[in-house]
Amino acid sequence: MEYSELKHTKKHRQQKSSIHPVKKFTFRFFTQLLLTVILFLGTLIAMKMDHNIKNVIYQNVYQKNLKFASTNELYQKYLGSILPLDFGISKGSGEDVAVFQEQLTYSDASLYKDGGVFQVGEHYMVPVLESGIVVFMGEKENYGTTVIIQQVNGIDVWYGNIKAGNIQMYDYVEKGDLLGESLSKEIYLVFQKEGKFLDYKEYVA
Repeated sequence: MEYSELKHTKKHRQQKSSIHPVKKFTFRFFTQLLLTVILFLGTLIAMKMDHNIKNVIYQNVYQKNLKFASTNELYQKYLGSILPLDFGISKGSGEDVAVFQEQLTYSDASLYKDGGVFQVGEHYMVPVLESGIVVFMGEKENYGTTVIIQQVNGIDVWYGNIKAGNIQMYDYVEKGDLLGESLSKEIYLVFQKEGKFLDYKEYVA
């Protein structure tokens, strides 16, 4: 099935509420803003009062590679969406939303460069293997058009030889979401953590 033929949809119905959606959004937005400001100011005060805390923050934020995906997941878990601009109507508004919750399927796989090459169908719709943030979209030598997702588990996954779907840089994508479609009957997957390439067999069933 081609990317353009995806027809599975799910009807989301919004339950009636006595609170206007705009009022919900305003309350939620300012609550999150207040909590963020409190956390920021609290960190600054702690850094000023204790030099050791300042050193810990400096080492983990500036000297090491801060994992955006893990940070985003923690923020959303405790504070909600980073940019709550849906005004309470983007989800559960009664509109049809495309549904795609799939697992990677392939007929054969073999070692290729720093990862693996997977035999798939023509115009194969590529699912996201694990939730994370899109940190790269472009050309990679030997892999063609590539999308890199920094997963919440700290592993960067390269998806090569694909045409990206409706995603942009720094989008947060969830496991099973549609990433795009293959440009041929092959896709490439590379797993990397802290600059080291990993054995793809440990992460693909």
